[in-house]
Amino acid sequence: MNSDEDEQQPILQATVQPLPTLGEGCLSRFDPDALNDQQGADFSTAKQFRRELLDAHKPE
Repeated sequence: MNSDEDEQQPILQATVQPLPTLGEGCLSRFDPDALNDQQGADFSTAKQFRRELLDAHKPE
Protein backbone atom coordinates (compact mmCIF):
# COMPACT_ATOMS: atom_id res chain seq x y z
CA MET A 1 0.00 0.00 0.00
CA ASN A 2 1.15 3.50 -0.69
CA SER A 3 0.77 6.39 1.79
CA ASP A 4 -2.50 7.61 0.20
CA GLU A 5 -4.10 4.21 0.72
CA ASP A 6 -2.79 4.10 4.32
CA GLU A 7 -4.43 7.45 5.08
CA GLN A 8 -7.76 6.37 3.58
CA GLN A 9 -8.05 3.03 5.41
CA PRO A 10 -10.01 4.41 8.43
CA ILE A 11 -12.40 6.20 6.06
CA LEU A 12 -12.95 3.08 3.98
CA GLN A 13 -13.67 1.01 7.10
CA ALA A 14 -16.07 3.51 8.69
CA THR A 15 -19.74 2.60 8.74
CA VAL A 16 -22.87 4.35 9.88
CA GLN A 17 -25.82 2.43 11.18
CA PRO A 18 -29.27 4.03 10.87
CA LEU A 19 -31.12 4.56 14.12
CA PRO A 20 -33.88 2.06 14.89
CA THR A 21 -37.40 3.34 14.27
CA LEU A 22 -40.90 2.45 15.34
CA GLY A 23 -44.01 2.67 13.19
CA GLU A 24 -44.27 3.16 9.45
CA GLY A 25 -44.87 5.99 7.01
CA CYS A 26 -46.14 9.20 8.63
CA LEU A 27 -46.07 7.52 12.04
CA SER A 28 -42.40 6.54 11.80
CA ARG A 29 -40.29 7.82 14.70
CA PHE A 30 -36.99 7.02 16.38
CA ASP A 31 -37.13 4.30 19.01
CA PRO A 32 -36.63 6.20 22.30
CA ASP A 33 -35.21 3.08 23.98
CA ALA A 34 -32.44 2.90 21.38
CA LEU A 35 -31.32 6.54 21.71
CA ASN A 36 -28.43 7.66 23.86
CA ASP A 37 -27.34 11.14 24.99
CA GLN A 38 -25.46 11.80 21.75
CA GLN A 39 -28.36 10.83 19.48
CA GLY A 40 -31.29 12.38 21.29
CA ALA A 41 -32.15 15.97 22.11
CA ASP A 42 -32.01 17.65 25.49
CA PHE A 43 -35.11 19.74 26.16
CA SER A 44 -34.48 20.16 29.87
CA THR A 45 -34.19 23.97 29.62
CA ALA A 46 -36.84 24.52 26.93
CA LYS A 47 -39.52 25.61 29.40
CA GLN A 48 -37.24 28.27 30.94
CA PHE A 49 -36.10 29.44 27.48
CA ARG A 50 -39.72 29.82 26.32
CA ARG A 51 -40.54 31.83 29.43
CA GLU A 52 -37.57 34.14 28.80
CA LEU A 53 -38.61 34.66 25.16
CA LEU A 54 -42.19 35.45 26.11
CA ASP A 55 -41.06 37.89 28.83
CA ALA A 56 -38.71 39.65 26.40
CA HIS A 57 -41.49 40.17 23.84
CA LYS A 58 -44.32 40.94 26.23
CA PRO A 59 -46.18 44.13 25.30
CA GLU A 60 -45.99 46.78 28.01
